[in-house]
Amino acid sequence: MPFKRATLALSLIAAFSAQALAQTCPAGAPAVAYPVTKKVEQQDNYHGTMVADPYRWLEDANSDETKAWVVEQNKVTQAWLAQIPQREAIKARLTKLWNYERYGVPYKKGGRYFYSRNDGLQNQAVLYTAKNLSETPRVLLDPNTLAADGTVALAGMAVSPNGKFMAYSTAASGSDWNEIKVRNIETGKDMADHIKWVKFSNTAWAADGSGFYYSRYDEPTEESKLAGVNYFQKVYFHKLGTAQGADVLAYDRPDQKEWGFGAEVTDDGRYLLINGSHGTEHKNRVFFKDLKAKDAQVVGLLEAFDAAYDFIDNDGPVFYFLTDKDAPRSRIIAIDIRKPGRENWEEIVPEAAQTLTAASIVNKQLVLNYLSDAHSAVKVFDLKGKPLREIALPGLGAASGFAGKKSDTETFYSYTSFTTPTTIYRLDMKTGKSSIYRQPKVDFDPNAFDTRQVFYTSKDGTKVPMFIVSKKGMKLDGSNPTYLYGYGGFNISMTPSFSVANLAWVEMGGVYVVANLRGGGEYGEAWHKAGTKLQKQNVFDDFIGAAEWLVANKVTSPAKLSIGGGSNGGLLVGASMTQRPDLFAAALPAVGVMDMLRFQKFTIGWAWTSDFGSSDNPDEFKALVKYSPLHNLKQGGCYPATMIMTADHDDRVVPAHSFKFAAAAQAAQAGAAPILIRIDSKAGHGAGKPTTKLIEEVADRWGFLTRVLDMSPAAPASTAGGQ
Repeated sequence: MPFKRATLALSLIAAFSAQALAQTCPAGAPAVAYPVTKKVEQQDNYHGTMVADPYRWLEDANSDETKAWVVEQNKVTQAWLAQIPQREAIKARLTKLWNYERYGVPYKKGGRYFYSRNDGLQNQAVLYTAKNLSETPRVLLDPNTLAADGTVALAGMAVSPNGKFMAYSTAASGSDWNEIKVRNIETGKDMADHIKWVKFSNTAWAADGSGFYYSRYDEPTEESKLAGVNYFQKVYFHKLGTAQGADVLAYDRPDQKEWGFGAEVTDDGRYLLINGSHGTEHKNRVFFKDLKAKDAQVVGLLEAFDAAYDFIDNDGPVFYFLTDKDAPRSRIIAIDIRKPGRENWEEIVPEAAQTLTAASIVNKQLVLNYLSDAHSAVKVFDLKGKPLREIALPGLGAASGFAGKKSDTETFYSYTSFTTPTTIYRLDMKTGKSSIYRQPKVDFDPNAFDTRQVFYTSKDGTKVPMFIVSKKGMKLDGSNPTYLYGYGGFNISMTPSFSVANLAWVEMGGVYVVANLRGGGEYGEAWHKAGTKLQKQNVFDDFIGAAEWLVANKVTSPAKLSIGGGSNGGLLVGASMTQRPDLFAAALPAVGVMDMLRFQKFTIGWAWTSDFGSSDNPDEFKALVKYSPLHNLKQGGCYPATMIMTADHDDRVVPAHSFKFAAAAQAAQAGAAPILIRIDSKAGHGAGKPTTKLIEEVADRWGFLTRVLDMSPAAPASTAGGQ
C-alpha cells in the first residue's frame, strides 16, 4: 500500500492489510506451538507518525528474560528439525563433501611464502610457511589449538618486511572484536605483545620491523561491547616489546566521531598512508605522512570525499590509485604528491566497458581484475597503460589474488566457479603463463551439472543477470525445488564461487540461483547507487523479478520456490517475503537487518546509512517504513514457511533484529506454515565460523527445505567421479 501521508498511523495500515490478507489465507491449523512472547507498550514518534515497537525488550540480549526466550525458541526449532527424516543423510553427505583440502592464495614476504590450508574437516584453516615452494612447509599458526570447539578464528595477519615477525589478529565466537598478538616466525612462539579492542583494522608494519600501525576503539563496558555504538576510531603505532598502554597515537579526528581509519605503509617504507572512510559509503579520503622527513605531519592528499580511491603502489612520490572518480566503472590514475592538483593527475588506464574491481603492480606491470557480466576477466598492462595480455581463465568464474611487489616475477591467484572447487594458480609474470599450484579433489562429478547465465527484465525495465545451476537435463515443468539467493547492497558483487553446501542442494535435485541485483557492484557505482536509499526498492523489485522469471520459464513454481540471503541479504529476504508472500513457499533470512527504523542505534549500524538512509531523515523514513521487514508484517498474513537464522555473538547485525522479526512473524502468521528461529551459540555474523557449525547449519537449512517444499525423502546420493 503506498505511503501517502506521514501522519497516518501504521496501526491503521496494518489493520487494513490484515483484513485483506485474512480473506485469502488458506485455512489450516498452525504447524507449531510457539513460545508466548510478551508485548510491551512502546511507541515512537517518527516525524509525526507513531510506530509501535512491542518487542523492544528483546533488544537487551543480556537480560535473563531475553536469554530465557532464546532457550525456548531454540527448543521449538530443534524439535521441529529433529522430525526431518532426511536431515541425517544430508549431514552425512555434507560431511563427506566438505572433507577435501582447501588452500588459500600464497603470498611472499620477507623471503618466505605463506598460505593457509584446511585438510578437510578442520574447524579452522591452518597457516603454513616455507622458504621455497619445493620444501615441506611447517605450521606457523594453528587456530584449532586456540579453542577446543574451534570458535577462535584467525581474522588477519601481516608479516614484517624483514620476515622475522607476524602480527596476527584473532576473533572469538564470531565477534567483530579482534585481539592482536605477535609471533616470532623462526621460533613459532608468541611474544608478550597483546593488543585489544581492535575492530575493522589491518596491521601495517614499519619498514624496519620495529612495530606496526593498527586501528582501535576505546574500551567498551562489559554491557556495551556486543551492542554499543562504535565511534571515534583511532590509529596507533605499537612498538614491539611494549605494553599497549604505551602505544603512540598516530592519527585521530576527535571532531569526526563517524570517521574510520586504516593505515598502510608503502613497500619502500617511505610513506604512511591513512585511508579515511565514513561508514560504508563507497568513498574515502586519503592522508599521508613522509616517514623519512623530520617532524613530518599527516597531510591530506584526497580530502573531497567525492569518490573511491584505492591505493595500489607507489614509485617514489608517484602514487597509483584505482578510482571511480569521473569513471563509474573505475580506472587507474597516477598522482604525484609533489603536485597533487587534479589538473596534474595522469590517467594510466581509462574506464572500460567492464567494471574494474581490483588492481596490483607485480613485475612492474599492472594486473587488473575486471567483471564482465559478473564473472572475471583479468588483464595486464605496463605502467604507462599499454595493454600487454589477458590472463586465460577456464570459464565463467571468479579469479582473485594477484598480490606482490614491483620486484616480484611471480604471483598467485585463485579461480572458482559454481562447479569448480577453488584452484590455486601460479602466474609467471615474465611469460604470462599460468600453472596449477594446488587443485583440490572433491567427491563429485562436475560433468553432471550445468551452469547457465540468463538476463531478465526487472519491474522498471532494467536488465539483470542471473546464474542458474542445476543437474544436467533439468526438466522445465515447474516442479524443481529452487533456492534463489541474493544480496544487493554495499557495492558487493555476487560472483560465481564453489560451495559444497550448494553442491549438496543441487545433488538433491534442487536448483541453485544467484541474481545479480542492483545495489551490488557488478556494473560499477551507478549500479550500486541505483539500489540505495530512496531507490532501495529497486533491489527488492529485481529479486522479485528473478522469482517471476523462474516461474514464468517453468524452472520452478511458487509452491517449490525458496529464497535466502544473509545480512543485507537477510533484509532482502524479509522485504521480499512481506511484499510478495504469495510468490514463495519458503524463506531463509540469515543475520538480517530487519528493523530499518533502529538499525543505526547498534554497534556499527550507523555506518550503513550510506546505503539505507536513516529514519532520522523524514524523506528516508518514508522509504524505510515501506519496506522494513519488521514493520510490514501484517496480522492475519499468510507467509511462507520461514526459518530465521542468527547468532548470540553477532555484533555486526545484532540478533535483536531477528528476535523481534521472529516474534512479530509468529504473532502475525495466519497460515499453517511454520515460522522458526534458529539461534546459534558462540557464533557471530558468519566470519570464522568453525566447520562443524557450518555443516550443522547447512544440514538444518536443506533439511528445512526438504520438509516444507515436500521433497523426496531419499537420501542425497554421491555422484562421485572425482576432480
